[in-house]
Amino acid sequence: MNNLFYKILILAAVLCFFSCATGTLNIPYEMTPSELIQRAQEASDRNRYNYALQYYQALLERNSTNIDLVCTAEYEIAFIHYKQKKYAQAKTGFNNLLMRYDMPNGDMLPQQFKLLANKVLERISEKENLRSFFSRKE
Repeated sequence: MNNLFYKILILAAVLCFFSCATGTLNIPYEMTPSELIQRAQEASDRNRYNYALQYYQALLERNSTNIDLVCTAEYEIAFIHYKQKKYAQAKTGFNNLLMRYDMPNGDMLPQQFKLLANKVLERISEKENLRSFFSRKE
């Protein structure tokens, strides 16, 4: 009886952990962009990427007319995909962001995201080239 009780208790704890780690956040609409970014960074620092993505998505949706915040959110979302080793999603996100810089007034956008996106795209390319190099040797 005790053994079964402990197994059920452990199963419940594991299920609770995973449901909490991947759940949908209820993000108050009153949160400022700075608060959204701060919460996203805190979640990302704790490897809670699903939560971080939700905060950045809220930042993007709630500030669609503020191009600086749009660039911030788009860069950070792509970077989270990179950290998760979802390289195809990361490349798409970074390339979409970089397309903004090719549009009229692209030079008015925050330039740090252009520089960083290009650097991360180089790293992804290096990783992909290394992976294909080793797969050819097998």
